[in-house]
Amino acid sequence: MQLNRRSTLAALAALPFAAQAQDKPIRLLVGFPAGGGTDAIARLLGEALQASLGTTVLVENKPGAGGQLAAQALKAAAPDGTTFFLSHDHTISILPLVLKNPGFDPAKDFVPVAGFATFANALALSGGTPAASLPDYLAWVKKQVGQGSVGVPAPNSVPEFLVKLLGEKNGLNLLSVPYRGSAPMMADMLGNQISAGVGSVPDLIANHQQKKLRIVAVMGQQRQSVLPEVPTFAELGVTGFEELPYYGLFAPAGTTPAVIERFSNALAGVIAQPGVKARLTELGLSVGMMSSAQLATRERAYAAAWARIIKAGGFQPQ
Repeated sequence: MQLNRRSTLAALAALPFAAQAQDKPIRLLVGFPAGGGTDAIARLLGEALQASLGTTVLVENKPGAGGQLAAQALKAAAPDGTTFFLSHDHTISILPLVLKNPGFDPAKDFVPVAGFATFANALALSGGTPAASLPDYLAWVKKQVGQGSVGVPAPNSVPEFLVKLLGEKNGLNLLSVPYRGSAPMMADMLGNQISAGVGSVPDLIANHQQKKLRIVAVMGQQRQSVLPEVPTFAELGVTGFEELPYYGLFAPAGTTPAVIERFSNALAGVIAQPGVKARLTELGLSVGMMSSAQLATRERAYAAAWARIIKAGGFQPQ
């Protein structure tokens, strides 16, 4: 009897911490407000992961500073398999390039869990803007005084760099207006407070389909399957925005490989479910599983590409 008890205790000790603590809820951090594309993706995956893991998964929004607050919260979290961060490229790859002290170092403070999709950023026109295409919009801005305000979901972001490049390339005084996420930016677009906005296709697609705004150009090397009628920026003569950003999950440094593998496997199963994959595709994502190592490689390559663009543009970290 004593031997059996010792064997049982030894087996329990060998289990990953998260497997012993199934009753502890998992926090899925999101760096942007509720109502945006990233939040919708997190809630879809959180619900599916909850069913797969048999553990409560709570989406926790920590909006502000382009995801910086959520990233800092992940850094401070215990590496016990109960806290993960669902993020796209901006927080992980771009913030460390544009901020002198973001409060985290992805290479040291985080462990990539898995990537699950890529997506495209896009330029959309507000409903009250009388233009049907990007060339039309640029021509309209030239004739209007004070109408070149373009919303971006975060300061010092890829969307903001795009606005700057468009202005310089066309001799326009385009003014980027940073928001604390896509949801408040969308509210001002729908209220015609700004003439246009740049955000991810997942953020913009629903209102585009409802004809409340018009997506007129997308980043990437090819048109998006959910927007076959919309040209790429490269087609319109604006190059340098062909590299597609990514979505992935990250854990605090020190999280064990066993926990990472367990969560990665659960995510792979979830995005393979027809209903989940179809919904992610409808949101404008190109769904595809990336392992921990593959996500790390993609993140480094993406950061290196943007480091060159940012440096060439003369931007100095703030």
